[in-house]
Amino acid sequence: MRIGVDVGGTFTDLVLAADDGTPHVFKVPSVPANPAEGVLNAVAAAAKSLGCTSTDLLKRCSLFVHGSTIATNTLLEEKGAKVGLLTTAGFRDSIETRRGMRDNPWYHRLPNPTVLAPRRLRLPVHGRLDAEGNEVAPISAEDIKSAAAIFRKENVESIAVCFLHSYRNPSHEQAAAGLLRSFGSEWVSISSDVSPFIGEFERSSTVVVNAYIAPRTVGYLRNLDAVLRRMGLSHSMLLIQNNGGAVSVEQIELKPAALLLSGPAAAGGALAYYARFVESRNLISMEIGGTSCDVLVMSNGAIEIADQIQIAGHRLSLPSVEVHSVGAGGGTIAGVDEAGLLFVGPQGAGASPGPAAYGLGGTEPTITDAHIVLGRLRPGPIAKGAVTLDAELAANAIRAKVAGPLGIDVEDAAAGMLELLEQRLLHAVQRLSTERGYDPRSFTFIAAGGAGPLHGVSVGRALNCRRVYIPRLSGAFCALGMLNANVRHDFVSGHIEELDAESPSRMTAVYRQLETQARRALEDAGFKSAEMAFKHEVDMRYLGQQWSVRVTIDELPPTKESLTAAFEKEYKRLYGHHQPDGVIEITILRVAGLGMLPPMTEPTGNAASRAPAPDHSRRVFIDRARGWDTVPVYRGAMLVPGHALTGPLIVEEDTTTLFVGAGDELTIDRAGNFAIELSSDGRQP
Repeated sequence: MRIGVDVGGTFTDLVLAADDGTPHVFKVPSVPANPAEGVLNAVAAAAKSLGCTSTDLLKRCSLFVHGSTIATNTLLEEKGAKVGLLTTAGFRDSIETRRGMRDNPWYHRLPNPTVLAPRRLRLPVHGRLDAEGNEVAPISAEDIKSAAAIFRKENVESIAVCFLHSYRNPSHEQAAAGLLRSFGSEWVSISSDVSPFIGEFERSSTVVVNAYIAPRTVGYLRNLDAVLRRMGLSHSMLLIQNNGGAVSVEQIELKPAALLLSGPAAAGGALAYYARFVESRNLISMEIGGTSCDVLVMSNGAIEIADQIQIAGHRLSLPSVEVHSVGAGGGTIAGVDEAGLLFVGPQGAGASPGPAAYGLGGTEPTITDAHIVLGRLRPGPIAKGAVTLDAELAANAIRAKVAGPLGIDVEDAAAGMLELLEQRLLHAVQRLSTERGYDPRSFTFIAAGGAGPLHGVSVGRALNCRRVYIPRLSGAFCALGMLNANVRHDFVSGHIEELDAESPSRMTAVYRQLETQARRALEDAGFKSAEMAFKHEVDMRYLGQQWSVRVTIDELPPTKESLTAAFEKEYKRLYGHHQPDGVIEITILRVAGLGMLPPMTEPTGNAASRAPAPDHSRRVFIDRARGWDTVPVYRGAMLVPGHALTGPLIVEEDTTTLFVGAGDELTIDRAGNFAIELSSDGRQP
């Protein structure tokens, strides 16, 4: 038995995979003030449903994987530790001067985020390494001792260390950390452990964020793990990292910043799981919950991994699944601004008070309220009674805050809210697809999350996709993905040199060193050699360029010709051209060590014996062209493999609701999931 738990902004989702592959989903309201309470409530709900205690359930659990929002929330809510920073003398302000450029050059008044280590707590240390990692001047123990005294006087809770060129030689940072700990500092983060990449500003920013979130994040994880162990779990829980792989609590303690995309990154495991049923290696997922929309792309079976992410304005250099997130979910709030224009988001109603229809005190109109007004969501209990939807409260909120100020009726206001939201969703998907050189027509579009299936056909049609795929467990997409994720450890080495005939042999020697580090980490996690796999990648660029392009190496040693061909192919896909006579430069070598967990068993279901009958019919708004129509509403439990239906129609599942457009063909595949062939109406040929 496996358990995956994903803590979202509105609901905490738990997926329990039985030994025969049968998945069970449980949703409980999240507890933002104490996420662990939501996790334990979800475990209790699962145990109650199976007729046992939480202790009995955990004793039978062979794998417990957790997607934690604690690191992200600590940063977003500015509830982290008081941080001090040690830097190389002369580079005290590099974290504040950044790179001298703005993310949006047209918005020059937008302030940069507050530096988490104020200047008076950024202290210089004498000692120097050159660009090759050779020692120019020894580290000053006296400077470190003096800094430690100042930090104690200032009640600094967590210390970050970032010295120049430590990505090539970590010895100075390691020495500083040892001294700080000997002086009594409990929380010390060094950049060569957290972010061993070229780029002084990004490395400084990353290690400071790591120090900022470490005490609260690691404390939460240790406590939750201890509680689960006392309750019966026989092994440590695993956590989903930014790179989509899992890691133990003990192994994440030095680098909790690797959890900042913990929940959304699990979508990679979900895509790998569903790819076998979709029978395609090109997938785009749009996972929409109560608070946000997360987009992920799988191309030729691989998920893009990027080094640069940005959260709350803080730039971070960490290997991360390339997820694009926007504030657009079921709880997204709509209104009318001072200019008399409709807006949707990015603010959300959250778990408390939630949408107006929840009846928990919320008065702002949300996307969930709009779906109720338009007939796409049925009033009444959802998520097995965790929440009850009230149609009158939904209509009143839209009337007061949107329809009234605009001088239109409630239904038109609700339709406008959905259209504006779906335009934002379209742009979010295009950010990782068409803007990256991918043609959505060759991809299957997966609409997931509790709210995603209500928007899947509209956004898929706007993207010009031919097929939309909706998992049966759409409402627990990331929690399921956690159960299909392997343990992963990333190791990198800065390796700047021009590509020549001798490069492959030098690269191979470095790769073997990185493999040794990865193998050691996997052995510490309990994996045997037969359960390990290693992925080799290299970053390259044309001489004189700032940004690199990453390509995968299929075998060692590579050849100069194979490296050149792979680089030029990827460069042309990204930018539409390449330089046939350009000088290519190698910048970073990478090894990902994978601990291969047993794949999830494929669920089995009964084949269709007769045509399904709708549960009932109701009046639903289809779109602007078709207006309102009475459509059949099916219970998801009654639809089994082999069933085929033509829209417009609605399917109600325990964790989500599907809206299928006019003329779209819905079939149930062998795994019991929903495959929708979109009608040609509205698509480009």
